[in-house]
Amino acid sequence: MNTDKSITEQIQQAAQALREADGLLITAGAGIGVDSGLPDFRGSEGFWSAYPALGKLNIDFQSIACPQAFMADPILAWGFYGHRLNLYRKTVPNDGFRILREIAEKLPHGAFVATSNVDGHFQKAGFSENRIYEVHGSIHRMRCMDGNCETWSAEPFIPKVDEEHCRLISELPRCPICGSLARPNILMFADWGWDDRMTERQQMRLKDWLVGVSKLVIIEIGVGKNIPTIRNLGERQRGTMIRINPQHYWLNPEKKGVSLAMGGLEALRLIEAELL
Repeated sequence: MNTDKSITEQIQQAAQALREADGLLITAGAGIGVDSGLPDFRGSEGFWSAYPALGKLNIDFQSIACPQAFMADPILAWGFYGHRLNLYRKTVPNDGFRILREIAEKLPHGAFVATSNVDGHFQKAGFSENRIYEVHGSIHRMRCMDGNCETWSAEPFIPKVDEEHCRLISELPRCPICGSLARPNILMFADWGWDDRMTERQQMRLKDWLVGVSKLVIIEIGVGKNIPTIRNLGERQRGTMIRINPQHYWLNPEKKGVSLAMGGLEALRLIEAELL
């Protein structure tokens, strides 16, 4: 465990790296949303505390977050995803998003975001749509289960959910082109049907942006190890890593940077104070 002194030193080191940087890559996992009040799905107990109706049915996250759930019981599947959509729409991104945006505004090349989150909170917090790479897609876009039509915005869909039973009580959403059942355009478990064309375009924009950055700093916030896509993406970059994670905070000895064993908002406030 870090001592207070080592935390102070690492905050100073993180702030100095940001002063010298010309671009910031923000790699973010579910942990950044905890400070906004979003539920933590870590482990079945955490998931079932957020969705007790699914706990009573012994349905875990992987069993509901898959295309098969929409085929077997679309009203239950959309009860879960409809609740999440409503939750993400009404939740206000925490102050850490502002801190990241203001740090980025001072850098010549600004920031680019790479996130496994599907909540759209970086856009909501004022980050440019063209500087965000959503590796698992977005809950704010839909596609048809048949997979033959273009994706579309979920904005017109206002789900009404019986939260006690986790079931959709409004009309099931359907594709405006072919009329088949809609699903979120999110990469789920055992999913071969999601449309990754938008994500691929986002990835290409990230690659192009990285080419122009010579003094890169990566701030990684709340990225877990179970699905390490975002964690690996940040570690592959040449630059200084600032890893913020209350549990999996250690750095590869070969990776230059600092590790902060704390929550995202707490760490960002300390960095902001050091930069002032």
